[in-house]
Amino acid sequence: MSVKLEHVNVTVSDPAATAALYGRLFGWDVRWEGASIHGGHTVHVGSKDQYVALYRGPGAQAGQRDNYTAKGGLNHIAVEVDDLDDLEQRIKAEGLPVYSHATYEPGRRFYFNDADGIEYEAVSYG
Repeated sequence: MSVKLEHVNVTVSDPAATAALYGRLFGWDVRWEGASIHGGHTVHVGSKDQYVALYRGPGAQAGQRDNYTAKGGLNHIAVEVDDLDDLEQRIKAEGLPVYSHATYEPGRRFYFNDADGIEYEAVSYG
């Protein structure tokens, strides 16, 4: 059996703005956008094979909790890039701080949070 991760679905405050950010940072395209569960709105952004579903429900959205101590919490989403330094400069140009740089076997990595507090790990194995 062959298994691949197709998508991750996260709640954000503004799906269109987050999709635009991911386009600028990662070169991702909007694959689909429309009405979704519970009267919400979703934007799918990524590649033809995998994407992040950005969901906003009706009304106010709850704030971020400490996911590393909450069962079922999303700790981070990892993206693999071929040029980690270029991505870091793009993230900084968006005004987002980067942190926890590390070199480890077999690559290098750092972390950043988007405007909604979703943590991303950027990693390069090259």
